[in-house]
Amino acid sequence: MAIFVLSLLILSSFSAISFTYADSGMIGVNYGRIADNLPAPAKVVELLKTQGINRVKLYDTDTSVLTALANSGIKVVVSLPNENLSAAAKDQSYTDNWVQENVKKYMPATDIEAIAVGNEVFVDPRNTTTYLVPAMKNVQSSLVKFNLDKSIKISSPIALSALANSYPPSAGSFKPDLIEPVIKPMLDLLRKTSSHLMVNAYPFFAYAANADKISLDYALFKENAGNVDSGNGLKYNSLLDAQIDAVFAAMAAVGFNDVKLVVTETGWPSAGDENEIGAGSANAAAYNGGLVKRVLTGNGTPLKPNEPLNVYLFALFNENQKTGPTSERNYGLFYPNENKVYDVPFTVKSTPVSDSKEKVPVKSRVGQTWCVANGKTNKEKLQEGLDYACGEGGADCRPIQPGATCYNPESLEAHASYAFNSYYQKNARGVGTCDFGGAAYVVSQPPKYGKCEFPTGH
Repeated sequence: MAIFVLSLLILSSFSAISFTYADSGMIGVNYGRIADNLPAPAKVVELLKTQGINRVKLYDTDTSVLTALANSGIKVVVSLPNENLSAAAKDQSYTDNWVQENVKKYMPATDIEAIAVGNEVFVDPRNTTTYLVPAMKNVQSSLVKFNLDKSIKISSPIALSALANSYPPSAGSFKPDLIEPVIKPMLDLLRKTSSHLMVNAYPFFAYAANADKISLDYALFKENAGNVDSGNGLKYNSLLDAQIDAVFAAMAAVGFNDVKLVVTETGWPSAGDENEIGAGSANAAAYNGGLVKRVLTGNGTPLKPNEPLNVYLFALFNENQKTGPTSERNYGLFYPNENKVYDVPFTVKSTPVSDSKEKVPVKSRVGQTWCVANGKTNKEKLQEGLDYACGEGGADCRPIQPGATCYNPESLEAHASYAFNSYYQKNARGVGTCDFGGAAYVVSQPPKYGKCEFPTGH
């Protein structure tokens, strides 16, 4: 599924969207343009800025879009389409010209940070697989020629269908016919350029095809019994984590355990055909909301707990000209009129988005965020975080002392939230300053604990 990616996070009441981190983890959003009713690029960029979105991935190098993104503060991933791979593979001068005209020309006003060379090439009906690595190498050589290789990374999004086996995750392996001709040389290039493997992963597809075997709660990040990998004993509580680790296992199996990974597409459709089991707005809200919380409050995957989980949601808008089943046209977080498609009850950073009954995004409180305690965290962890924030962390905890303005309500969650937020604001809302071992997360709506008002740092 092709997408435009923007760094985006879904916020409380589907409050806004914004590129943010948890242990350097990132959530982005894909913004595709296969539609005839989308806002003009300049208007879309304004929407992104209003929502605090500061990263976007494009599926091409459209001039109007790249021009609109100039001086916006939004980082951009551009794409060399599959139909250009043959020419790019055969002729270095072609990629020199392509980089000059589609990348260098727009910089530095447009902040281009990566190039996706092709998209899901292995399933491209035009049989472009053999061109992929030569094209990537030529693009990399062109970046070196223009002295852009240090600031721009390259990769190519692969579909999960590149795996011969994905269950259990520890048995993950690439299709044998892909390994020597393309997987190994591509991973070698990614290793040499310190680039990430781009992977498109959709738990929805796996669930829809195996609804009798896969728990919906497991697919939607809801509370569930989890699944233990019989190969290594690791326990999985989400299908996406299992899919990601299957790719990590496949990379390790061919000698590339050190290459990092970014999920360039994932999402859940808000509507689908009768046979598309699980499609619907409630499940889409649960998946994307659960994913946001998972990335912001969790660590890495069970197999790579210290690796940040970087994910791009699919997609910004519903796209009415996409072909295929109904679901293909219903992955959007927003309708083309900029109304949200559904609520995602968690926030990250940025402004609140309007309720679906309203016509325009709310533009108040732009950029204001707070840090609050995760009420589902055990009391010991909350207390440990509270003690650190008020002690070594240097948070201002005077307002939660007995008799002070924020002592009531007298609860560990309320007091920890105040302390966590004080620490977060004191540290300029920096990356990793609202974590406390998974006991806290960022919201964009002012926290409400009695009559206590939380500082914003503004």
